Amino acid sequence: MDAGGGSLSSSSSTLKTRSRFPLHRKSSRENLDRFIPNRSAMDFDYAHYMLTEGRKCKESPISLSPAREAYKKLLAETFNMNRGRILAFKNKPPAPVEKFPCEFASAPVERAEKPKRHIPQSSERTLDAPELVDNFYLNLLDWGCSNVLAIALGNTVFLWDATEGSTSELVTIDEESGPVTSVSWAPDGRHIAIGLNNSEVQLWDSASNKQLRTLKGGHRALVGSLAWNNHILTTGGMDGRIINNDVRIRSHIVGTYKGHEQEVCGLKWSGSGQQLASGGNDNLVHIWDSSTASTNSITRWLHRLSNHTSAVKALAWCPFQSNLLATGGGGSDRTIKFWNTHNGACLNTIDTGSQVCALLWNKNERELLSSHGFTQNQLTLWKYPSMVKMAELTGHTSRVLYMAQSPDGCTVASAAGDETLRFWNVFGVPEAAKPAAKANPEPFSGHLIHIR
Repeated sequence: MDAGGGSLSSSSSTLKTRSRFPLHRKSSRENLDRFIPNRSAMDFDYAHYMLTEGRKCKESPISLSPAREAYKKLLAETFNMNRGRILAFKNKPPAPVEKFPCEFASAPVERAEKPKRHIPQSSERTLDAPELVDNFYLNLLDWGCSNVLAIALGNTVFLWDATEGSTSELVTIDEESGPVTSVSWAPDGRHIAIGLNNSEVQLWDSASNKQLRTLKGGHRALVGSLAWNNHILTTGGMDGRIINNDVRIRSHIVGTYKGHEQEVCGLKWSGSGQQLASGGNDNLVHIWDSSTASTNSITRWLHRLSNHTSAVKALAWCPFQSNLLATGGGGSDRTIKFWNTHNGACLNTIDTGSQVCALLWNKNERELLSSHGFTQNQLTLWKYPSMVKMAELTGHTSRVLYMAQSPDGCTVASAAGDETLRFWNVFGVPEAAKPAAKANPEPFSGHLIHIR
């Protein structure tokens, strides 16, 4: 039903009524001081004169009375006056000025179009990932700023150096504590957090392969999501709790966010570090203010977003618009939603047709990459904000649960339940190569307390 049907018909009739009287007729009493000669009447008089009296004069000249002679003279003068002014100029009109030189007048103006980027349809590299846990609620892949990829396979965390193409083992967790349920690089690209099935979080130095400390007491169940905000490590657990941990101090718990009723499976800090987005198995997305977390009180969310109808794990903050957040729903939802996190408004919803497992923004173009589950197990590249599909990348034979982006923003690594790790050159090459950011060990240098 068209809600605007009635107003449309009424406005149409109004339009027709107005079109009948496009101009307002002025009163006949206006401008009485102007004299406008009735040229048409004079022309008819002259024509009549030419057809009758003029011919008579030529055939049989008859002397006219002085009154008729005067009238004849007036008609002739009036005719000459009117005819002489029609389409006449005292001076020659000026030549038209050309806006463009003649040689360019016929040539169309050409706009330099940006060449379309070639998007390879197959992965450029595929690595085996045996014992990769096929669990939608975990986060087992991360790519640090030092260009080292961390992946958890069962109880072991492996490091793959993308620069050298070499693989090393960081740690194997014992059976009582494992398996590994989440991994996340610190901003310095050297230290890494490892969430465990036994509710603990371990911090490791990847350069020396040494464990620095263990964070305990924050959760009562496995830690499936991790997110760094400078020296604050935020952890999300199966118990629905979100904990802020300051890794520089002995009593590391400095804030708690409570709002999820089930497992927290997605955590992402905004680029500014002012807002935290969390997604849970309760189909909820929360937006939290970083300044409101407190150890001794329950922190209330800034926005509680309940539009999804399935678990929300995929979260991605837009790199070119600070208050824009993209979220993806699970198998019963299958949508990507966009949010204004200043006011909590849902800006757009796209039905992808399949489970949304992960989301990544292109750092160099306005594009969004999503990874999916059944039935195609594909990666889909979208143009933002039109959300037109630019490419669909296939190759995985099971749902693509995890994605990570290289530091330069060009390559994407994807890990799936088929126990393979694939690398895609989906985001192309940046227009201008930016110098690599220097590692910043400040959150750990001389401040981290070594506690097992």
